[in-house]
Amino acid sequence: MADIPAEPFAFPARTHEMALVVIDMQRDFAEPGGFGASLGNDVYRIGRIVPDVKRLIEGFRAASLPVIHTMECHRPDLSDLPPAKRDRGNPALRIGDEGPMGRVLIVGEAGTAILPELAPVDGEIVIEKPGKGAFYATRLGEILKEKGITQLVFAGVTTEVCVQTTMREANDRGYECLLCEEATESYFPEFKAAAIAMIRAQGAIVGWTAHIDDILKGLPDAPNNPA
Repeated sequence: MADIPAEPFAFPARTHEMALVVIDMQRDFAEPGGFGASLGNDVYRIGRIVPDVKRLIEGFRAASLPVIHTMECHRPDLSDLPPAKRDRGNPALRIGDEGPMGRVLIVGEAGTAILPELAPVDGEIVIEKPGKGAFYATRLGEILKEKGITQLVFAGVTTEVCVQTTMREANDRGYECLLCEEATESYFPEFKAAAIAMIRAQGAIVGWTAHIDDILKGLPDAPNNPA
């Protein structure tokens, strides 16, 4: 198939080996009253990418390509939460504490759930990750190997933390990574811009970035694909 227009140069797409990874589109990060808002962040910035993330998910579904969702969350007994992680952030509301949407970032709590508009459908993989990167302490690597995936398209939040961390982990494991610019966001616009610049610097040292319409046009049988 044709390459996808991207930066710093065209992405050499192989759709039969491609999957979409949607990082942490959870209520606690995107809705008023959640953990992200408790840290003083403008959650509107996260919410506004939901339509583009949804378009991307629907494009991959239409093309019968794998969609993988991640959720940052911890066990109810906090046995997978290092004290160094718990002790940072908002002293008044930490991971595991009772918040407006239940215990913050705990498996099964309302705030930990993926936004309803982007919820996984039957057959889609959900990775519950205790760290920022989706490969740490999860089966993601095994799942991708089983499915013959070598290329990953990324969406989700936040660009400079969980998205970039997972892309760097994937890059070190030999995956070719493509970030959809409209389908990722940060609470801080300058952080998103810096992360995108770092990802595609020095000849795609971590990966490529592309616009959503170009990605969708590059998918077989995807919406907006004139072919």
